[in-house]
Amino acid sequence: MTERVNAAQVQAWNGDSGRAWVTLQPVLDQTLKAFEDLIVDSVAAAAEPRAQILDLGCGTGATTLALAERVGGLCTGIDISEPMIELARTRARDRQLPVDFIIGDAQAFPFPAHTFDVLVSRFGVMFFDDPRAAFGNLRRATRPGGRLAFVCWRHPEDNPFMATAERAAAHLLPDLKPVIAGSPGPVAFADPDRTRSVLSAGGWSAIDIRPVDVTCTMPESDLLPYLTQMGSVGRALRTVDSRTRAQVIAALREAYSEFVVDGEVRYPAACWMVEARG
Repeated sequence: MTERVNAAQVQAWNGDSGRAWVTLQPVLDQTLKAFEDLIVDSVAAAAEPRAQILDLGCGTGATTLALAERVGGLCTGIDISEPMIELARTRARDRQLPVDFIIGDAQAFPFPAHTFDVLVSRFGVMFFDDPRAAFGNLRRATRPGGRLAFVCWRHPEDNPFMATAERAAAHLLPDLKPVIAGSPGPVAFADPDRTRSVLSAGGWSAIDIRPVDVTCTMPESDLLPYLTQMGSVGRALRTVDSRTRAQVIAALREAYSEFVVDGEVRYPAACWMVEARG
């Protein structure tokens, strides 16, 4: 990995958080499929043949691979997580797709100037230590007139599924760190005015930000594995005793019962679809 900038994120995504995403890859791909489709449909509608496409914070490669299959062109994914990139490379080989995956921090990675026609991300750009510097670096890597398209979460109050775990477990996990809008993390770009300011400072123009609401799903059997490994509650559960863990799981099961219907978890998800030009 080159150009390590955000030490905290590098540590997390090359440790337990990254391994959790690898373990839960099928679950996460299913529950986020609507957002993957949103990105791929948007790119497919406008991409030129042989376009150079970069997927930012690509994780285990779902969106990168979908773009390679649907759009073609020359697709590259970048992520700071070595375990997630290793899985992405394996998936590309298994599907015989000529996709390149880079382990690195897109905030400071030395991309060749004016290389990419399209930059995309499915919830992968919210973790930059210095987002203005990051989007400036990405602008330099984009050809003049190139396109940026990404989805990011809106506020936690707009995403009850996201916020319920913290509320349910807070009394049992007093050291639980809350999700803070504007800080590196899931809701870094919850405020569209801040997002617009960050992109403008990075040299992007024709910025369009619109709300998108979808319904996400997963089998009920995947709910507790998801809740006990992901997010701030999942991180906290890695260090608690067995009694506290059992109490938290019971609280989560009760709190999330409202999202379960006939063996399926269904929940509203609110994001921003952000597009801009270089």
